[in-house]
Amino acid sequence: MTGQRPRTIDRGERTGSELERLLETGPFAEALRAAIRARGLGLDRIRYRLRSRGTSLSLATLSHWQSGRCRPERPESLRALRNLEDILGVPDGSLIRLLGPPRGRTTPCGLPHEHAR
Repeated sequence: MTGQRPRTIDRGERTGSELERLLETGPFAEALRAAIRARGLGLDRIRYRLRSRGTSLSLATLSHWQSGRCRPERPESLRALRNLEDILGVPDGSLIRLLGPPRGRTTPCGLPHEHAR
């Protein structure tokens, strides 16, 4: 025994390895939430940075995406997600890939249109 203490993993490393795993396996909402947490930005700040890139998203939309209540599917939402990946410092396409194939036509909260009444 050398007298060295076992190496502990600090919160930043744990968050980073958790983020890497979620970017590989998903689900989308958990990976997005982990990326936001790892970057240390609030949704207001993220929205501001998106706006400076010409992308407008509401706080509610960002919140719904990270909670899993709905997900980006429209072309303008997917463009916003590409900017969001850059802002969050995750690899290009890593969040978009987790969406999988389109689920079909949905309302803003992800419910089929016939249930939206």
